Amino acid sequence: MSLLIRNARIVTVQGPGLASGDLLVEGERITGIGEQLQAPETVDREIDAAGRVLMPAFADCHTHACFAGDRLDEWDLKRRGATYLEILESGGGIMSTVRAVRAATPKQLADGVQARLEIMLREGTTTVEVKSGYGLSTEHELKMLRAIADAGSGWAGTVVPTALLGHAIDPEIPDFFEHTISATLDAVHTEFPGIAIDVFCEKGAWPVEESVRLLRRARELGHPVRAHVDQFNSLGMVKEAIELGARSVDHLEASGDEELRLIAGVDAREEQRVRRAELDCTRGGTGVGTIGVGLPMCGLHVDGRYANLRRLIDLGGRAAIATNFNPGSAPSSSMPLAIGLAVRHCGLTPEEAIEAGTSHAAAVLNLPDRGALSPGMRADLVLLRHTDPRMLAYEIGGDPVDAVVCAGRLIRGG
Repeated sequence: MSLLIRNARIVTVQGPGLASGDLLVEGERITGIGEQLQAPETVDREIDAAGRVLMPAFADCHTHACFAGDRLDEWDLKRRGATYLEILESGGGIMSTVRAVRAATPKQLADGVQARLEIMLREGTTTVEVKSGYGLSTEHELKMLRAIADAGSGWAGTVVPTALLGHAIDPEIPDFFEHTISATLDAVHTEFPGIAIDVFCEKGAWPVEESVRLLRRARELGHPVRAHVDQFNSLGMVKEAIELGARSVDHLEASGDEELRLIAGVDAREEQRVRRAELDCTRGGTGVGTIGVGLPMCGLHVDGRYANLRRLIDLGGRAAIATNFNPGSAPSSSMPLAIGLAVRHCGLTPEEAIEAGTSHAAAVLNLPDRGALSPGMRADLVLLRHTDPRMLAYEIGGDPVDAVVCAGRLIRGG
């Protein structure tokens, strides 16, 4: 179909916006943007934006939206003073969800993902990364990845699966690290070649040495890699992940200036800069270097700590933001809320936060055809009820989205 949106305040993200302009969609692509745009004689649908903000749809580049059960009882413990790591070390936290996922059928998992995806779509998110990681064993990690693929195949938007093979540690699996790095990774490689491999490096989870072994072998098999780093403790995994050519390092709440400099590529040693340039050319990823991903929902729900994305950007690095949607540390799928938190607590301007949740998030997922508005780009759009884009970050709660367009198709509103 063709769609013409007139009289919009257009936020292009990667170029100058328009205070009042028109945008034309034909098929799945944007074919024109401009003031008083000359449109074809016949258009299937025309919308008068009446000055409302038109911008790229959100890309949520870090979620754990495939899960079963809830962690409400553990939330009670947290409110009584237990820390996230204390709950994890006592067999709760991630392991609670692992037990629920293992007990769930493939259909129950896929149905749960599908229901969450529909909520995200209504909220303006058309591209979603969904991780495994609550299976731990080979059998259940594959079950999760199949459920994610099944749910994504029937969804209007784009689902990017990630195999989070290094998450919690299952003490009941003998030689757990070796089993994961060999048997589970081999099985995932066979069934899901080229899928991104992720690891959670933290005290009580995967240590640096084993995290590096997992990601290095994944790279040898041709997989892009990502890493959860510095959520509670800075253990040195930022440097290791960058040297392995990770697409992203995510969390960064405990990252200091040294780690942020590494992500930005401004380490004082010349050999480090040369090495980074070599990796950027050979890693087979986005070609933009490792991106730092802030997950401000964790700060809101867990411990009030946030990534210093202001410093990362000032150093010349690239920052993305995501919801980290999961049942334990970030029980929200709202990208508008993540944008509002990133402005308040990560130091971003509203414009930077919008870019972090659209263009830069799409870059983390190696999807250069979305996240910005220009001719030829995929027509994933949101029309806000606001006439000023800063309101997206200023307003907390509520529903800012009047209409959602996904691959040229009007999904919501009109």
